[in-house]
Amino acid sequence: MHPLPDHPCYLDGVYGSVREARVSVLDRGFIFGDGIYEVVPVYDGRLFRFDEHMARLERSLAKVRIPNPHDRAGWLERCRTLAATLERQTGQRDQVVYLQVTRGVAPRDHVMPPDPHPTVFMMSSPMKPASAEQRHRGVACVTARDFRWERGDIKSISLLGNVLARQISADHDAMETIMLRDGSGGTRWLTEAAASNVWVVHEGAVLGPPKSEHVLEGIRYELIRELCEDTGIAFNLRPISEGELMAADEVLLSSATKEVLPVTTLDGSPVGHGALRGKPGPVYARLYEAYQQAKAQQSI
Repeated sequence: MHPLPDHPCYLDGVYGSVREARVSVLDRGFIFGDGIYEVVPVYDGRLFRFDEHMARLERSLAKVRIPNPHDRAGWLERCRTLAATLERQTGQRDQVVYLQVTRGVAPRDHVMPPDPHPTVFMMSSPMKPASAEQRHRGVACVTARDFRWERGDIKSISLLGNVLARQISADHDAMETIMLRDGSGGTRWLTEAAASNVWVVHEGAVLGPPKSEHVLEGIRYELIRELCEDTGIAFNLRPISEGELMAADEVLLSSATKEVLPVTTLDGSPVGHGALRGKPGPVYARLYEAYQQAKAQQSI
């Protein structure tokens, strides 16, 4: 059994430690994976893109018909309390606050209870950013067929498909599994990675898969667009084929903890062309620098 960290948490009105927190075995999150989650980065003690995370939480809760148990002020107070507690305990100012809302405790029945009482769980833990070596050399990824369910737009705690996908890359000592969904005519189309959004750079432009039910709209979707606009990089959301992915000038990952990260090896082959083949590219460098500036300007 892996030892549990002694990180601060919040569970249904009570602050404590993750080592002591307990939920009912009949909580629908435990029985069905019936719930929604968010991960909010904290930089230098301040929450990054908090309102965007709250807006996505509201969208996901509405799609699965779970009432939002707190307003913005309520979520903000709890997030700040947890972040401040972890900082007092460890001195760590860069963190991630995890929050989860399930439909609550009810007799086991697939039908939604008519009067749900959501269970709210939150915890804060130290940020584990990409290493300097990973940023200098880039990371390896593998591809796989996107075998997950059809509602990738919902940030559901039902993550077995993502667990299986991420394990594929772990088995190959790679950072991520980039998913491709089967389409008509035998073409496979880029969706996302197991725990990241994926971007392709072609002739200096950043391309991403269009928003759909197959892709979680990462908070960095809008952020990458803004950073591209600020730095004069062309940006477009459109279907991206497997062939375009494999022939890209650069491939990038983005997520709350990875920020933006260069992929330099894909399925064992170097990414890119010419002198930059297998190396982080110039678009990554510009976006990473712009991202660092945004962290200071967009945190509360």
